Amino acid sequence: RCVVLRFLKSPPNQNKTSEEILHHLQNIVDFGKHVMKQFFGENYVHHGEIIQLPLDFVRQLCLKIQPERPESRCDKDMDTLSGYAMCLPNLTRLQTYRFVEHRPILCIEIKPKCGFIPFSSHVSQEIKHKVCRYCMHQHLKVANGKWKRPSKYCPLDLFSGNKQRMHFALKSLLQEAQNNLKIFKNGELIYGCKDDQDCVSDWNELARHLKPFFFPSNGLVSGPHCTRTVVKELIHVITMTLLSSTDACRAGDMKTIPISQGRSYCEASAFNKELVRNGKHKLESSGLPRGCLLYKTLQAQMLDMLDIEGLYPLYSRVEQYLEEFPEERSTLQIDGPYNEAFYEKLLDLSTEDDGTVAFALTKVQQYRIAMTAKDCSIMIALSPCLQDECSEQRPVVLTSKSRFIFSVSVLDLDLKPYESIPHQYKLDGKIVNYYLKNVQAKDDPVMSNLFKENEDCTLVLHKV
Repeated sequence: RCVVLRFLKSPPNQNKTSEEILHHLQNIVDFGKHVMKQFFGENYVHHGEIIQLPLDFVRQLCLKIQPERPESRCDKDMDTLSGYAMCLPNLTRLQTYRFVEHRPILCIEIKPKCGFIPFSSHVSQEIKHKVCRYCMHQHLKVANGKWKRPSKYCPLDLFSGNKQRMHFALKSLLQEAQNNLKIFKNGELIYGCKDDQDCVSDWNELARHLKPFFFPSNGLVSGPHCTRTVVKELIHVITMTLLSSTDACRAGDMKTIPISQGRSYCEASAFNKELVRNGKHKLESSGLPRGCLLYKTLQAQMLDMLDIEGLYPLYSRVEQYLEEFPEERSTLQIDGPYNEAFYEKLLDLSTEDDGTVAFALTKVQQYRIAMTAKDCSIMIALSPCLQDECSEQRPVVLTSKSRFIFSVSVLDLDLKPYESIPHQYKLDGKIVNYYLKNVQAKDDPVMSNLFKENEDCTLVLHKV
């Protein structure tokens, strides 16, 4: 059985006791088990278990992997003193079928980011109702030197459920992967950024890896169209698996938030700009199937009902209360335990502020869940299968020359820290202000006028 060991990491000189590390790891497991499984469903969430390892083994392992760690991760030390670790399934492998373990396995990891535009009345800048957070943040990241160029990927295109828009989003991710897309073959990274750097990945090299999966017989695809054809097949497969439902269970008792509350497109999306240039103003949004993982991810993200601007004063209310009554922190379950009682409190979707600490705390906790869902990763594992191996019990996706069984999982579901809310508030201001000053001011003003929906246009002719 192929498993992953996860050790706690912390900044240098901030060593925690073994008890604190065990408690922290237990919180991560409980949060996945009692909270995120309710949102995403049994088949998608793998919360893992805590194990204790010999300290000598941990130290040797740490020395062995240290040179392999990305530079951006080396500012944190791996815990080598407690011996506790989380044991998780290797999600680059298929999670449901043991019989294919000896076969080649392809895995695509996507970090989709936030798939909706704020609909909250607390939003102070109108631009936030038009352009999504991801597209705005791209410009600030390029200015800060994190990436060499902005990506054309827009999360709203991926979450639209419209296959044309989804294909465009996935193609954009493949062109500029940043840290939002990685591809593994038999558990080894073959495509994507290893660090925050300029990573123009080679599609021809990728096609060479993928061709045996999609075109098993040699000679079927070759020449200049080979790369484009293989990448097109990959995009088709990713789209079909993202729209599939492999979990029959209803995701908890969550009342759904109407997705129609937010606008279904982002004015900065390269796909939408292209439509406008071609004179098409009506944007199709097919909507996501309710059982698919993207739909469940979006529902969890939309627990951010007030936006950080509406949430921050409520966070301040909780903070003020904790200053007066610090002993109440554990009663309020800010640091856990993340049990069924914690989950039950998240089900209150009212936005009517009654001035209480209880209301403020519920919104703060919902926001933390939403932030977790906005930063999660989706893992799609694929393995070729023969026709006689396919049955109704096994989800299958077809391409022009192949068929694959697949599993879809969700990763990176640690609850976002309560303490990170002030940072999110400041970052939001920086992202919006930079975009308004440096991007929107330079954009063609005609562009935004073309996006105005359902407005009559009257042409006035003057005599000359």
